[in-house]
Amino acid sequence: MAKLTNEDIIKALEEKTLLELKELVDMMKETFGVDPSAVAVAAPGAAAEDTGPSSVNVVITDVGAKKIGVLKVVRELTGLGLKEAKELVDNIPAVVKENMDPEDAKPIKEQLEEAGATVELK
Repeated sequence: MAKLTNEDIIKALEEKTLLELKELVDMMKETFGVDPSAVAVAAPGAAAEDTGPSSVNVVITDVGAKKIGVLKVVRELTGLGLKEAKELVDNIPAVVKENMDPEDAKPIKEQLEEAGATVELK
């Protein structure tokens, strides 16, 4: 059997009645377990809304003058022991939290900045 091109499929669909197309959609639901009518398709030329990143990392880029205060906050946020938290703070830039929702990362960034660190959300 020859492989159908997308153009051949479109031409065949143009010749079908609405009832035949509904039957086709129902068959696709049964066969593939997917409702093709539920697939969202952007209009050609429509720009996708930029919502920003879906996840960010909280990264300390500078500890500042209050290293002990930053160390305490890092321990509180991560649950790390003293030695592990110190290693993290000593090896800047350091990722404190990974793959966070940007809204959840903002309070963490603020806590670290209040302690004296310079923090970026990447």
